[in-house]
Amino acid sequence: MQVDLFDFELPPERIALRPVSPRDAARMLVVGGEGAFADAAVRDLPRLLAPGDVLVFNDTRVIPAQLDGRREGADGGEGARIGATLHKRIDPRRWQAFIRNGKRLRPGDRIDFPADVSAVAEQRHEDGSWTLSFAGDEPVEVLLERAGTMPLPPYIAGKRATDARDREDYQTIFAAQDGAVAAPTAALHFTPGLLGALDDAGIGRETLTLHVGAGTFLPVKADDTGDHQMHAEWGRIDAATASRLNAVRARGGRLIAVGTTSLRLLESAADAQGIIQPFEGDTAIFITPGYRFRAVDGLITNFHLPRSTLFMLVSALIGLERMQAAYAHAIAEGYRFYSYGDSSLLLPERAGG
Repeated sequence: MQVDLFDFELPPERIALRPVSPRDAARMLVVGGEGAFADAAVRDLPRLLAPGDVLVFNDTRVIPAQLDGRREGADGGEGARIGATLHKRIDPRRWQAFIRNGKRLRPGDRIDFPADVSAVAEQRHEDGSWTLSFAGDEPVEVLLERAGTMPLPPYIAGKRATDARDREDYQTIFAAQDGAVAAPTAALHFTPGLLGALDDAGIGRETLTLHVGAGTFLPVKADDTGDHQMHAEWGRIDAATASRLNAVRARGGRLIAVGTTSLRLLESAADAQGIIQPFEGDTAIFITPGYRFRAVDGLITNFHLPRSTLFMLVSALIGLERMQAAYAHAIAEGYRFYSYGDSSLLLPERAGG
């Protein structure tokens, strides 16, 4: 499909630079397969879902994966400024990273970051990223806590500096497994009070892990979706969780993915009959209109960028024209967009009903 089909105009003032407080006060646009759109709030979820439905959250934790340093000079002096955004762990000491000012790097160059943290640029990849190998024997996650900052999306970082508040704001209450360099932002809206109300309404929840990579923010540069290469991300669904998820659908409940990351992993783990299998490894699934969903019955997600793989995904779930109309409604009604913005509940028609 032509990527231009997924374009739309978004006024810059619709981009949220901070989340609302409390988190569950964010607005939520309810979009079904047909009929009118419904304007609601995230805290309305207990009445918008049905007893027996299960929400599936991503328990990845964002690490401070943004590093700014300098390449060691040829004479041992101060060299060029280098920015690194880690996006995928290769092994305990080596990470793949997107590099700012990467043209100044050569294999074997050392980059010195703050707090006595350094890494060697080992290899440049076809997509322009680099493998960085960190010095020392402390876990890289410990080094990042000392030297790194939260890797805010470029549409926020380009408008204001990252600050201490983002350490909490850009982390979900489910965050447990270190490894993401971008938040599963749909779950940022959930609070202990909202979870209690969902429990009281008979709505269950499960967690899986997908370490979100910085590739989620990369623009689609190809003219046709068939020519776009997705970046791989590591995920895991254990056998017990897969069994419980399959039992939900077997008894007639719906699986509602909280975030496109949860959805992508569930769809990666599902077999041709829609049975979710245990999964551990990389996924580079790219979902566009025409895809047949096997594992999910709905999606909670924020509003996405024009021409992005995530807008393509929601268009596959609900229909391109329907999502274009939903986004036009959201823009006209003043919804806040992107990572710190408002939410949507997408409920396609179920097969056979």
